Amino acid sequence: MHLKQIVDALHLKILTQPIGLDEIEPTGGYASDLLSCVMSSAQRGNVWVTLQSHLNIVAVAALLDLAAIIITEGAQPDPATLEKAEQEGVVLLSTPLPTYTVVGKLWELGIRNPETTP
Repeated sequence: MHLKQIVDALHLKILTQPIGLDEIEPTGGYASDLLSCVMSSAQRGNVWVTLQSHLNIVAVAALLDLAAIIITEGAQPDPATLEKAEQEGVVLLSTPLPTYTVVGKLWELGIRNPETTP
């Protein structure tokens, strides 16, 4: 499944340039608001679901080469965060839905981590 299909299915707002959304295929997903947990457990190509919207999320996503960040509960990044995401090629998406709901919808779409799928 491509990132564009996830954006459409979850009615996500695209916050950065939508370049390559038809080409990016997430490898799974990860949800956490603790950057240290994301850095130690998220996998390359994952979609990261978080309430955080500050500049440091971009650094973590770029470091791990994540497919995208879905920012939940209507939180909005500031202009500096958006600018840095554009520079780093990090896809930022947003939704008014809570993290729990977004994760459930991703699961229903088949976004799973191979090592944790029964």
